[in-house]
Amino acid sequence: MIPEEYISLAGVQAAEEEALFARQNVVGVALGTKWRDGVDTGEKAITILVDAKLPREMLREDDVLPERLGDVPTDVQEVGVLQAGAPVVPLLDNGSAVRSDESGVRLAYRTEEEQPGPFTLAKKFRPAFGGVSVGHFKITAGTYSTAVYDASAFPGKPSRYYILSNNHVLANSNAAAIGDPILQPGPFDGGTAPADVIARLSRFVPIKFIQPGQPVPLNFVDAAIAEGQFHDLHRRVFWIGELAGVNTTPAIGLQVQKCGRTTNWTTGTITNINATVDVNYGGGQVARFAQQILTSDMSAGGDSGSLVVDLTKRAVGLLFAGSPVVTVMNRISLVEALLSIRVYP
Repeated sequence: MIPEEYISLAGVQAAEEEALFARQNVVGVALGTKWRDGVDTGEKAITILVDAKLPREMLREDDVLPERLGDVPTDVQEVGVLQAGAPVVPLLDNGSAVRSDESGVRLAYRTEEEQPGPFTLAKKFRPAFGGVSVGHFKITAGTYSTAVYDASAFPGKPSRYYILSNNHVLANSNAAAIGDPILQPGPFDGGTAPADVIARLSRFVPIKFIQPGQPVPLNFVDAAIAEGQFHDLHRRVFWIGELAGVNTTPAIGLQVQKCGRTTNWTTGTITNINATVDVNYGGGQVARFAQQILTSDMSAGGDSGSLVVDLTKRAVGLLFAGSPVVTVMNRISLVEALLSIRVYP
């Protein structure tokens, strides 16, 4: 849901979004605030996300971004390339971090010193809990969000229990088959089958990628669940604890927290809501996501799947992408609806 004070801006955003994406370097459009000289003025604005800011003389006239859209000011933010969970892997022998994973996603870290760690949550845990390493047997590793159950079982007696994470973590970006083994820890962290199988892929929301010459499809979540045994799955999130609810209307400026496989416990601030963003999945695959939430940088490769919650422990979103500048998450209410699950209670 969009806060009432942003509804009129959302209308302008919807009307202008397609034209803005057609301009050079634009990777997203969102609702936010106006920044001047590094200071948030608090003035409501439409944020235009670009991978890189270029001098005006390097742009065609048609690519120059407007300072206003009607009566609404714009704010241009440089965010770099938005990537879906590029995993952290060892450096090459020459020290350069240019190795790609199986999907072709390149590393975000350039030197060993820049790689976060140690990866204390990359171990085997039983029961497993939110924040630890997990992954489809053909990927590297992502993060276990929390344990969930079928929405149809509330109120009632759930007969199945699941791990929640991203499609690209549990379903190998659409390439998996239902019933595939899910390992905890993930394969990159030493997980092997059958010793470390904790669950089996149950269902996922397919990711619709942009195809040249075709209308751009919209995605809303990068999400999947895998069924495990009740005694192996815990709902608590490491260093955060048990959830206290679901926050369906998170506001700009809200402080949030997460615990993930790579950067452990981190905090951030919501900078944008109702974001439409183009996210890279490697191998030339790009998907456009709508109704996303952006925060200040609070993640790194391998944190994909982390549950983002507010400081009162209410679930806000499912982390799935980011850059060195921002972190991107799906609204948790959309995750629940599209997977037919309940995160809380």
